[in-house]
Amino acid sequence: MIWPCALSLLVIVTSCTSHDYVIPEPLASRVDRSLTFEQLKESATAYIGKVVVLGGEVLKAKRLPAGTSIEILQLPLDGSEPVADVQQSQGRFLALQKEFLDPATLVERPRVTIVGEVTGVQTQRLDDIDYTYPVLAVKDLKVWPDAIGAGLRPGPRFGVSLGGGTGVGMGIGGGVGIGF
Repeated sequence: MIWPCALSLLVIVTSCTSHDYVIPEPLASRVDRSLTFEQLKESATAYIGKVVVLGGEVLKAKRLPAGTSIEILQLPLDGSEPVADVQQSQGRFLALQKEFLDPATLVERPRVTIVGEVTGVQTQRLDDIDYTYPVLAVKDLKVWPDAIGAGLRPGPRFGVSLGGGTGVGMGIGGGVGIGF
């Protein structure tokens, strides 16, 4: 009786684990966790030099002579991974990657977590308005796998199984699993 319970617990625990992202040292000790995206959006120039962790969904990427500019729809982080609900966004920001980053690797709006240093603001045309973007110099970039494309579905999953066996005695068993 202990083995089926232990096996069920192992299945539940392993299915609840998520992709973990660890901020590389020495960046972790430099990150200002008290700085919110809302504060950054209101007055990015006041925070120049601060290192922050932001998440979001890539809207577009463009090669520049000095690197790659990435326009990102900000999304709150759930742990270290951006949430999937774009309705929770508080705006947009730009991330500048100095090393070569082929924009073709960021197609289909991947979610990203960026550790970056605030470098100021940049105003660009967004539809019919001038939009002021907070700008980060990328120190570390994590591109999250597409949960649906990887065969995973967001949200909980449920399963039911039945089994039987013979041997010294007869038995019937069943189980229920919940995964996240």
